[in-house]
Amino acid sequence: MALHLASTVLFEAPLFSAQWILVSRFRTSVILNEVDTSGGNGSPGTLSAPGKVYISGLSAEMQPVQRLISEIAPTDIPVLLLGESGTGKEVAAMHIHNLSQYRDLSFVKVACSAGLAEPLESHFVPPVNGEVGDGAGTLFLDEIGELAPDCQRRLLHSIPDGNSAPAGRPTGCRIISCSTRDLETDVHHGKFRSELFYRLSGVSVQLPPLRRRRDDIPLLVRHFLSKYARVFHRAEMTLSEGVMQLLMEHPWPGNIRQLENVVKRIVALENEELGIVDLKASPTLSGLLHAAIAVPSRSLKAASRAASRQAERELILQTLERTHWNRKRAAEALQISYKSLLFKLKQIQGLESEEVGKAGEMQ
Repeated sequence: MALHLASTVLFEAPLFSAQWILVSRFRTSVILNEVDTSGGNGSPGTLSAPGKVYISGLSAEMQPVQRLISEIAPTDIPVLLLGESGTGKEVAAMHIHNLSQYRDLSFVKVACSAGLAEPLESHFVPPVNGEVGDGAGTLFLDEIGELAPDCQRRLLHSIPDGNSAPAGRPTGCRIISCSTRDLETDVHHGKFRSELFYRLSGVSVQLPPLRRRRDDIPLLVRHFLSKYARVFHRAEMTLSEGVMQLLMEHPWPGNIRQLENVVKRIVALENEELGIVDLKASPTLSGLLHAAIAVPSRSLKAASRAASRQAERELILQTLERTHWNRKRAAEALQISYKSLLFKLKQIQGLESEEVGKAGEMQ
């Protein structure tokens, strides 16, 4: 397994005023043995970037995806990763990089939504006398579908047409792109250049949404519980059967990223009930909660109190999210004492339990 150290570079985009590109460079620097990188034949998780682990998963939906990734990773074929937001496209790109002949070279991420600030030609310079420059490695074009037409033209002219090298030796650069958009439809409607689409989509990999790989949720939850126990210096938690059932049934519109945020909140607060407050307002429980609180005879004063409690709850949770679940910093931001914040968190937990209890009684 390769551990990657990261540095971040900001490039100002002169063609797009007040916009910036964030380019993250990852270079393989330390070789360890704890995690398997054999293409999914061993451990279902491999370290892909600082703090990010590629979870190939055990679900039927992910098995063909993993086989395809294992087959194309050692090649020079451009890869287009498609999927909803939060399905793990960047982590999958890093996994492909780790399995490729470029794993000892740079992984360069370009945020296409900001335009193209730097010339990309330098990344496609092939090795000279066996020496590979800093620009070589894997170029990851994040959200390629967001590129403006002029940037699409520039990128198309930057990509070599038919890059080749002797077997087993890296060429100048391997391209991996990703998008949440339906690029074929964009090509049909003239929003994306067909030549660029065909140049980038040597192989297209569709990453399934989390709702179609529910068998992987327990594996992902265990990983995130362990990860954030280390981050927050907490004892590793085990979730109750009821909470795990809720996580398994939730539709997860934000996919893996949303699941990670929920588990992160649970660990940070050391309280699973508080951590799933947002999920309890979701469609999976919204009918129960509405049945509990939608009483026709409720007075205006009671309705005002309920709205105030809801607004306070949302503000507290948003502030905790913004302060990375540091409760002391959140109390300062809310301009209340630390003890008051802890009291309000207990109130939120009590209200949630009470609402769900009432809803259950009405069934």
